[in-house]
Amino acid sequence: MKAGQARSAAVRWIAEHARDDPDYRGAYFGGSTVGLPDDADLPPSSDVDVFLVTAAADPPVKPGKFGYRGALLEVSLQPWSQLARAEDVLASYHLAGNFRTDAIIDDPTGRLRELHARVSRDFAARPWVRRRYEDALRRIETRLAAPDTSAPFHEQVNAWLFPTGVTCHVLLVAALRNPTIRLRYPAAREVLADYGRMDLYAELLGLLGCAHLTERRVRHYLDALAATFDATAEAARTRFPFSGDLTPVARPIAIGGSRALVDRGDHREAVFWIAATFARCHTVLAADAPHLHEARVPAFLALAEDLGAGSTGDLLERAAAVVRFLPRLRRTAEDVLAANPDVTG
Repeated sequence: MKAGQARSAAVRWIAEHARDDPDYRGAYFGGSTVGLPDDADLPPSSDVDVFLVTAAADPPVKPGKFGYRGALLEVSLQPWSQLARAEDVLASYHLAGNFRTDAIIDDPTGRLRELHARVSRDFAARPWVRRRYEDALRRIETRLAAPDTSAPFHEQVNAWLFPTGVTCHVLLVAALRNPTIRLRYPAAREVLADYGRMDLYAELLGLLGCAHLTERRVRHYLDALAATFDATAEAARTRFPFSGDLTPVARPIAIGGSRALVDRGDHREAVFWIAATFARCHTVLAADAPHLHEARVPAFLALAEDLGAGSTGDLLERAAAVVRFLPRLRRTAEDVLAANPDVTG
């Protein structure tokens, strides 16, 4: 499918399914497809990210991934309150990039275009770029500071994994690049190569625990994940925020996208999303099919062990290592910021 066709499908879905909601305040595109020309081909491992702005005080679980008119959409809910002040958006590493370019689909109040005008003007200003990468650093510190050691182990793994992966976002933000989710490690590698700091990349992989993994070993874990994913997609009943990522329609991204990374030689870079998806599958299976959770969990535990994260004690040690790394990461982000020719002020 072409990017323009997929975006047109998203616009139509909004008209048919979102605009009548009394809390609806507008919509915009996000993610890696923003800026793609209409005639660009979308690979099977890409979806179209759509954000619905809602005034609801307690938004429901996001719709997530689903197919519509041949397109794969990822629809999320964006609280209106978080967009109230342009300064707050400019300082937020996960919000500002969505308003850097004009990706607004619908703006019944006019507020989103005002926000885009201010954010696009100041996005590359040095003080705002620094505030955004500091925002990412704070997210790492905050989320690793007080782990819930009483949570199920698969949830503990993701509570360590996602903040560890934000180390990549710190660098991407300093380089004025999209803090992508699934492809964060290849994107961070590109930044470090562009700025002559590839010495740091081995440390990023080491913090994730995958620097030593061979292609063969990663393929083994991906095959095990594929079996667990299919079992999860069939058994799932309970709604979680990530439920849309664990459905048959999302398989080309979760499994196919990871396999594409391995096939091109980025097997270590594929580990982040393989591990995250594995852990999410077991959250669903533990709730909806405990017998499958017990049957499939040894494969997940083997991956966690291979990452040096096979126990709660291991996870605490790995989290501490990430925190110790942050001063070096901050200095590197500042070096990137200083050398970035697109930063202003």
